Amino acid sequence: MIRIGHGYDLHRIVPDRPLILGGVTIPWDRGLLGHSDADVLLHAITDAVLGALALGDIGRWFPDTDPQWRGADSAALLRQVLADPRVQPWRLVNLDATLQAERPKLAPHMDAIRQSIADIFGADVAAVSVKAKTMEGTGPIGQGEAIAAHAVLLLEPAPQP
Repeated sequence: MIRIGHGYDLHRIVPDRPLILGGVTIPWDRGLLGHSDADVLLHAITDAVLGALALGDIGRWFPDTDPQWRGADSAALLRQVLADPRVQPWRLVNLDATLQAERPKLAPHMDAIRQSIADIFGADVAAVSVKAKTMEGTGPIGQGEAIAAHAVLLLEPAPQP
């Protein structure tokens, strides 16, 4: 049996915040607004894992109304989901994610982002694909007001010892 999950997230761009994507801090003079560290990519990936297993979404697991999640590291949140006994029996086969951002240029950071995500899953980096697309100047993303991410992943039962 296999399970497929899809996740999506979007955050507004604001000054005076770090830009963290896939667990990697990207040098830029702006970042993303959110209750946690606002890592839009890891949020989409977390939702993909939860969706694949019909376990809700990141907002139900880590509500922005709960002060304990203020400023939370999104990599730690994803690790917490992956450590859940309902998720433990599954392993990542592959992940395909797309970032939508007009700026900054993300290509120089893709290898680090892919490795960071692979490390979180304990997977080979070859199982992780991350791409970046602009919106050709259209909509809030194209106007530089937001960054979004989509993630699709495939899970299979982990080998039993």
